[in-house]
Amino acid sequence: MKYLFNDFDPVSTKEWKQKIQFELKGADYNETLIWNTPEDIKVKPFYDKEDVKEVVSVATKASEFKICQNIFVHDIDKSIERAVDSLKRGAESIRFTIEDETVDVAKLLATLPLEDTPIFFHLSFISIDFVQKLATIATTKKATIYCNIDPIGQLAKEGNWFTTSEKTNFDTLNNLIKKDGPLSLISVNSALYQNAGANIVQQIAYTLAHANEYFNCIETSTPQTMVLEIAVGTNYFFEIAKLRAIRLLFNLIASEYNQNWTCHLVVTPTKRNKTLYDYNVNMLRTTTECMSAILGGADTIANLPYDALYHKDNEFGDRIARNQLLILKNESYFDKVNNPSDGSYYIESLTQQLANKALALFKDIEANGGFLKQLNEGIIKRKIQESADKEQDSFDAGKEILLGTNKHANKDDRMKNDLELFPFVKIKPRKTLITPIIEKRLAEKIEQERLEKE
Repeated sequence: MKYLFNDFDPVSTKEWKQKIQFELKGADYNETLIWNTPEDIKVKPFYDKEDVKEVVSVATKASEFKICQNIFVHDIDKSIERAVDSLKRGAESIRFTIEDETVDVAKLLATLPLEDTPIFFHLSFISIDFVQKLATIATTKKATIYCNIDPIGQLAKEGNWFTTSEKTNFDTLNNLIKKDGPLSLISVNSALYQNAGANIVQQIAYTLAHANEYFNCIETSTPQTMVLEIAVGTNYFFEIAKLRAIRLLFNLIASEYNQNWTCHLVVTPTKRNKTLYDYNVNMLRTTTECMSAILGGADTIANLPYDALYHKDNEFGDRIARNQLLILKNESYFDKVNNPSDGSYYIESLTQQLANKALALFKDIEANGGFLKQLNEGIIKRKIQESADKEQDSFDAGKEILLGTNKHANKDDRMKNDLELFPFVKIKPRKTLITPIIEKRLAEKIEQERLEKE
């Protein structure tokens, strides 16, 4: 066999830089081609093996990622019909959002092929009775069920615990862990931090610190799976590296704390960069975001419909969102290679840098009392708000671009009569223990101004 690379002389980093300097015709290399990110990472025009100080071992299985359908359970019969139809049309798992613990979960799951279909539950409550019903179903039907119970995420997003106090929430969790072996119970709502405007280093560090609170409070010696619900944006390579860094550091911290936990990454596109006007561009955004999710090692991906901001759940939006993932999986062959990011000097370098910075921030949080303490004191919210404000200023100045919104906007677009949902931050006056972390999209101010002028 003839090796083609033997016909070419190796090119050193120095030779590459010299060639680039020649092409720049006197322009400064650092000022022209190197840019600094909000995470304080300098991005270079090219990378080679000298940029990877050590190989980052992150085992990912792109061949096994599942396509997930989100279903909000209001009318149980319609939810069952929708779940069955979604599975027939290519969905491989279902995530039910349930706000009322009186929902007949046995009826909800009765007709689903549970042995082959992982089921996720996003619960707005914590209930031993409800979870025990799920445990019975999981045992009898040999089902894989994830309960996604996250009291800390509830506090961060809503300002209050599920029940009266921190202690009662964790006591309930510990009781559930001891009783309900067939279920995965704990989750971390990391998507909240991305949707609220945290930078990537903050997202990773807060996810780990959030998870670490459960390591400290949950009493168990049996193997557990923690679901990490993560949102990804359109910074393509950084988002790939983010997911790899999260998995890498989760495994590291779990082993350091002698916790027998693994993580399951459920990934969805962010809402922060989605727009009301020129909404079809949202399909382009979610496509690249789902690509990042696959290449970064997501275990389950739930795509965001292009019209999710302003339309109620509908068959067309769901079908398009699901088909985007089906095309990536079955026509673009994104599931053919495991560990697809291995060997990319750029992604390896980003993974290392993001992991190192996030680990340093994680250690700082732990040294100053831990995530819950900083959440209660408002420090986490303040830090996220500072990052969000910087990004908003960049967007308002036209440096951060959303096509169709702050660049190349179609002034003839009209949306006022198409709004089935309120697409902006909702104010709910209520008494809370802490000021909640608020999700907010970059385009909200521009969109509100345009709606007023229609």
